[in-house]
Amino acid sequence: MNNPNIAHVLKYYRKLYGLSIKEVRAHLQSKDIFVEEKTIYGWESGRTQPRADTLMTLCAFYNIENILDAFGYTANTEFDLPIRLSKEEKYIIESYRRMPAMKGAVKKLLEVE
Repeated sequence: MNNPNIAHVLKYYRKLYGLSIKEVRAHLQSKDIFVEEKTIYGWESGRTQPRADTLMTLCAFYNIENILDAFGYTANTEFDLPIRLSKEEKYIIESYRRMPAMKGAVKKLLEVE
């Protein structure tokens, strides 16, 4: 696996949901994955990485739907932080990209130069 984004993403989502390391550990234990708190700290610091099955369990727990995008495996990652867009937000962005003639109007509306 060895992806440097894994540490950043795991820590980001844990903090996004206001979870403690103890809560993450408890959730993993409820799924029969037994790790020490220091192991989770190791994942979030990039010193180690979780096994694939553990990573998938964490993704489900953190509601990460598009795993490839979240961890930077697709070519079209434009955001510094992995963010979760609603279906409406995705539709708006995709529509914006499909309509180059409207980009000027949208930029003017949003007061973006």
